[in-house]
Amino acid sequence: MTEAEIIDGAATAARLRSGLKHDVEAFTVKYGVAPGLAVVLVGEDPASRIYVRRKGEQAGETGLQSFSYKLPVETTQAELLTLIERLNTDSCVHGILVQLPLPKHINTPEVLRAIQPEKDVDGFHVVNAGLLATGQQALTPCTPLGCLTLLRESLPTLRGKRALVLGRSTIVGRPMAQLLLNADCTVTIAHRYSEDLPALCAEADIVVVAVGVPGLVRGAWLKPGCVVIDVGINRVPAIDPEQAAAGKTRIVGDVAFEEARKVASAITPVPGGVGPMTIACLLLNTLTAAQRRMEQTPPLQSEERAREVEGCV
Repeated sequence: MTEAEIIDGAATAARLRSGLKHDVEAFTVKYGVAPGLAVVLVGEDPASRIYVRRKGEQAGETGLQSFSYKLPVETTQAELLTLIERLNTDSCVHGILVQLPLPKHINTPEVLRAIQPEKDVDGFHVVNAGLLATGQQALTPCTPLGCLTLLRESLPTLRGKRALVLGRSTIVGRPMAQLLLNADCTVTIAHRYSEDLPALCAEADIVVVAVGVPGLVRGAWLKPGCVVIDVGINRVPAIDPEQAAAGKTRIVGDVAFEEARKVASAITPVPGGVGPMTIACLLLNTLTAAQRRMEQTPPLQSEERAREVEGCV
């Protein structure tokens, strides 16, 4: 059997952003204002700062308005909730994202609940989670949405496929399972403590792994010809002993990649697979939120529209 096709998430994300750029231009012409994304960062976490910067850059490239709020680590929960309430009522802001993780003194679930569900472009609000679970229209978490997009490009149809979701987080595992159910897959949810993971993997046409354990899924576990989506991002010592001794590291996924690519028909690499799709789907969710808001908002008189647009420029 030939080696698996490498699913190029970066290329797919670039195509998605290209299409979004045209859709955002059309939206801006129609309504006189670009969709607005507000990103809130509390603290100085290096990875979060890089991620927030990339979000802002890609938002600008697609024509979205990007509003960035960088708050000191000492910011209180009350101060953060006050900012979120202001953004909830800001007509220029169609999507709100609070970058995680938050400092330990802030109650993350309470902060996420404070975001207006219609502006919750991360898809973490309990209302959106409930809508997704019941098969209704919802803003979907970005990483699972990106995974589903990659699967649809790799398979002619998802209907009837046996899918294993390895991971049960509310950010990836649970919403991923709901999306696959909605796509008419037969879905099994497992996790690192499930018994006989190799047997579960051996039955699956689709394997989505998001557990945070480097190389957990071995190639010998997989059903020949399956499609593997590796969401894991783990930093491990460099292969070269001298580099490892010097503290050098590398990024790997939750799947033993070199083993799996000899068995699967298609697989995402780490990095370069799922990661690029997450930001692209965040931008997609922002446009979706803006479109839904405009469709549900009563038409404004020309003077009212002019004042609203002027306030967003």
